[in-house]
Amino acid sequence: MKRLPVLFLLIILAMTRGEAQLTFRNPILSGFYPDPGICRAGNDYYIVNSSFAYFPGLPVFHSTDLVSWKQIGNAMDRKEQLDLAGAGVSRGLFAPTIRYHNGLFYIVCTLIDKGGNFIITASDPKGPWSNPIWLPQADGIDPSLFFDDDNRAYLVYNSIPPDNKPLYDGHRTIRLAELDAKTLQVITANMIIVNGGTDISQKPVWIEAPHIFKKDGWYYLICAEGGTGYNHSEVVFRSKLVSGPYVPYAGNPILTQRHLDPARKNPVTTAGHADFVETPDGRWYAVFLACRPYEGDHYNIGRETFMMPVQWKDGWPHLLQGNEEVQYEYPVPFPSVTQKVVNPYGGNAVYKDDFSGQSLDPRFMFLRTVEHPWYSLAEKKGYLAMDVRPETAGEKVNPSFVAFRQQNHACEAITALRFSPAAENEKAGLALFQNETHFYYLCQSVSGGKPVVQLFQSGKDSSMVLVASRVLRRAPKQLYLKIEGRGPGYFFSYSTNNKRWTCLTKEEMDGKFLSTKTAGGFVGSVFGLYATSLGKAGSSKAFFDFFSYTGNDDVYKK
Repeated sequence: MKRLPVLFLLIILAMTRGEAQLTFRNPILSGFYPDPGICRAGNDYYIVNSSFAYFPGLPVFHSTDLVSWKQIGNAMDRKEQLDLAGAGVSRGLFAPTIRYHNGLFYIVCTLIDKGGNFIITASDPKGPWSNPIWLPQADGIDPSLFFDDDNRAYLVYNSIPPDNKPLYDGHRTIRLAELDAKTLQVITANMIIVNGGTDISQKPVWIEAPHIFKKDGWYYLICAEGGTGYNHSEVVFRSKLVSGPYVPYAGNPILTQRHLDPARKNPVTTAGHADFVETPDGRWYAVFLACRPYEGDHYNIGRETFMMPVQWKDGWPHLLQGNEEVQYEYPVPFPSVTQKVVNPYGGNAVYKDDFSGQSLDPRFMFLRTVEHPWYSLAEKKGYLAMDVRPETAGEKVNPSFVAFRQQNHACEAITALRFSPAAENEKAGLALFQNETHFYYLCQSVSGGKPVVQLFQSGKDSSMVLVASRVLRRAPKQLYLKIEGRGPGYFFSYSTNNKRWTCLTKEEMDGKFLSTKTAGGFVGSVFGLYATSLGKAGSSKAFFDFFSYTGNDDVYKK
């Protein structure tokens, strides 16, 4: 038989196998990016997430292909927009929804404990966004906007049971009210469109995160149900009228992982709180929150943003059925995407900032609203300068603290510090923070007149307990600090030359201490560049030369 040219054989092989399908990787926003809301404007897509007591609030992401994302700003970045003073880390801003209608972008959200539901608007999603328009008539959480074909606007949200008389713990309702499309004020009394959940006789809990959209003459209402923990799910209803009655789908829930074997490989859990978006060619995708535990129900990186295609069958949306699992990879939404997906906010994240810009990268956050300037990128070129102030991370205040989300179970964060503490109460360094009573702090200070590196663990009363300390031969010109995460454990090290590292403890520190299951709340862990004088007046400044982060999810794939 005559030999075929090698190139011809390769072409035949490619035709036989078919072209390799490009895929995107879940989560599309890894780390503490929960409660995603999504919208499309032309060929552009935008996602917004909850930010709780971190400032600026409500990170806004942009993509043209649904898989390569870039943060373009924060919707609430001015102190007159957002007052977070006194808020616990897991309070503040809950569950935003972003929508686009007639050339204007809208975000509707809840500021827990201070004002309730509100709307902000912008002609450009990069900002600036307006000051909040408050909605005092809508008493509840998780609001969403729906604009009908006749341009009438509606607000749908989670609220109290009928007559505020719960039949069981977790009994809630979904309510609907019409808004004036110009003033964005509620103009009708609210009406209950879902009482309890899909079947109130089964006592469903925490029906929330409602979104309404229209397809083929039907109004669809999707909601989260079961609580935002392990029993989380997504359910769907539909109606011929926007006001209802809404009939639940017989195959609910359309998304959950609560019934699967917890011991399965590489589990994705707590899936729910979804929002849908339609592409220009009529295909649908869902973004939703879910978690990646490293052991049992323990995860430190918080609730993350995942995405998957939506299939329509018999007039209902389908995400997962039976024992199907949320996948870590799906085909890219658009065949036009021919290059390997590059998404710096998902997968094995790599990031470095040398602080040479005029402003901080928008992915950095502060604890609560910054009332007065205490940091600078101009004071010392190439450094982030930070005042050493009395405020601490253990209080519900705005300390000298600049945060970066932990995005991967296996990771390392490194910074370099120039700091000359004037007293033992003055400290600066790198924190690993979940909330006011669950954090670690690796820092430079002085003790007995000698320079030291110290590792603290938070106590229950906002105090810090010294775990380990190492005296330095001399005060370093620049000190390097490193925190390495390995799922259930962390190592804390320092170096004076960025080459030879010394770990402060012989064994890893307990990572479960920072997990949501242990620490509670709704946030994930962050690395914080942190300086404090522990309640006393400080006179020093800390200068951070750079911050770098490297993550590798593949280490924790079983």
